[in-house]
Amino acid sequence: MIYSRNDSDDLDALPPLSDDYISPAPRVSVQAFCENTATADAVQSAGLDRRLAKAHLTLKMGGMDAAIETYHSVPTPNVIILETRAGKDILVGLDELATVCDAGTRVVVIGSEADEAPYRELVRRGVSDYVVGPVETLDVVRAICGLFSASEDTPVGRIIAVVGAKGGVGASSVAHNVAWAIARDLALDSVVIDLDMAFGTASLDYNKDPLQGIANAVFANERPDSSFIERLLSKCNDHLSLLAAPASLDRVYDFGADAFDAIFDTLRLTTPVIVLDIPHQWSGWTRRALVGADDILIVAEPDLANLRNAKNMLSLLKTARPNDRPPLYCLNQVGMSKRPEISAREFAKAIESPPLATIPFDPKMFGTAANNGQMIAEISASHRISKTFVHIASQLNGRGEPKKPKGSLFSPLIKKLRAKG
Repeated sequence: MIYSRNDSDDLDALPPLSDDYISPAPRVSVQAFCENTATADAVQSAGLDRRLAKAHLTLKMGGMDAAIETYHSVPTPNVIILETRAGKDILVGLDELATVCDAGTRVVVIGSEADEAPYRELVRRGVSDYVVGPVETLDVVRAICGLFSASEDTPVGRIIAVVGAKGGVGASSVAHNVAWAIARDLALDSVVIDLDMAFGTASLDYNKDPLQGIANAVFANERPDSSFIERLLSKCNDHLSLLAAPASLDRVYDFGADAFDAIFDTLRLTTPVIVLDIPHQWSGWTRRALVGADDILIVAEPDLANLRNAKNMLSLLKTARPNDRPPLYCLNQVGMSKRPEISAREFAKAIESPPLATIPFDPKMFGTAANNGQMIAEISASHRISKTFVHIASQLNGRGEPKKPKGSLFSPLIKKLRAKG
């Protein structure tokens, strides 16, 4: 069974689709000059958002006057955020700021409805964006990140992290099939990264035997660029590529928290969707990968240990990502014969949100796919499990279900004639 917004069920509705995508900001310096404490609080909260993790944001009070005084003696940062007082002539202040502002600095003005300066005059004076206050945290995040969204060096890719609430719940299988659905059914260029260095199964599931993969990138002496990453990718189909794990025990895979940052950043520049197959372990780098992802899917089985772990993970990730859609979860291997299970309704009640989907226990289907190195859709594209993966893929990408091709005007009549025949 798949829960969706159309279900007339007592479960709480699913979180809204993440269609308001905000690209992370690059490594820039941002200085904000605020007039009131509410704006200052919003700016300070924005500085803690994951999308500004690389930006260095500082906050001062005093608005335009404080900014002009400051930059008489120090160079200007990459971005200046200015809050203006109602009734004050913005244009006069901007003209004075221009005398102390370095070339290339971008200015965001937070004004009010009482401002009378035409937007075109603000643009003529070099204002990059104008936001009408009062502002909230996401308004500030969006304003800063939006300054760089048109740049060629701005990340464009969405990262989806898939992780198991417990080992052996089939999270990798879900991740690989969802990535396949994103590539095949949504026609989005995608990359799967198998992050289980020692025991990864992505190369087996996609029937590939690449000589290079994620280990070559993470252990490289220099920062990997797009051309280097491209050489490591193994093509799975027209829209899907794989960055495989070595699945070797020749070395110990201990990483620092930021070990994969450069790889993710590089792939974001060229790839619309990156699916991370994250192993079930808790370390600095797995936590960082989850918190930094645009969307998260936790895969759980319907038992007590999975319930506890999923609840703990959801709680931590919600707290660490207050401005993002909450992580989603799905129930896998539901309906195993003779196994006591927690029902989807009870699971949802304990977690206080419904599962994105429930995937039935089907050892024959999944076993055949695993042994043949195929995805479920390759065995049967019309199977309900294949449709479930398409549903998950659509929701994680902030899209509705793929639209079915429209029939002709006479399609209903033809169906009736066929039924009679």
